[in-house]
Amino acid sequence: MLIKIESFFNGISKFLGYLTALATVLMVINVFVDAMMRYVFDWGSVGLQEMEWHLLSVVILLGIPYTLMEEGHVRVDVIYDRLSHKKRAVINIIGSVIFIMTFSLLIATGSISFVIESFVSGETSNDPGGLPYRWIVKGLIPLSFFLLTFMSIGYIVRNINFFRHGDDFQETQKDDVQEIL
Repeated sequence: MLIKIESFFNGISKFLGYLTALATVLMVINVFVDAMMRYVFDWGSVGLQEMEWHLLSVVILLGIPYTLMEEGHVRVDVIYDRLSHKKRAVINIIGSVIFIMTFSLLIATGSISFVIESFVSGETSNDPGGLPYRWIVKGLIPLSFFLLTFMSIGYIVRNINFFRHGDDFQETQKDDVQEIL
């Protein structure tokens, strides 16, 4: 049962990874077009420049939950790699509950009023030619951290599976990921 639950979370993680990759490609195209227009045609656009950081926000904020599930987050690997799979799983579970989920819920709930205020006031760019609807990019903040909280549950389930099944299970999971890629 836990393996099926983990597969569900892995599917969501892959979807977030694809969204992040798409946003990255769009950002690269946007930067290229903006640079070409500015340096070749001597024409600049505030909207294109703002779209760069809006897309970067998408990449970073949606990439956070994806990075957690793909084990791309920062930790002290010098110590962690020397531990048994059971000790690593316990550290990951405790760390997820105490640090990730607590921090994520704090930011997610604390940033909702920030987004509502932006929406109600109709916040737009202060620059002429800038982008409207600033609340959309600000809305990614609570969304991202609620997703991180949700994906932390999947990460905890994954570590429960590691704890129960050991290194063989971990290697099987890595092989499955390599086949997909």
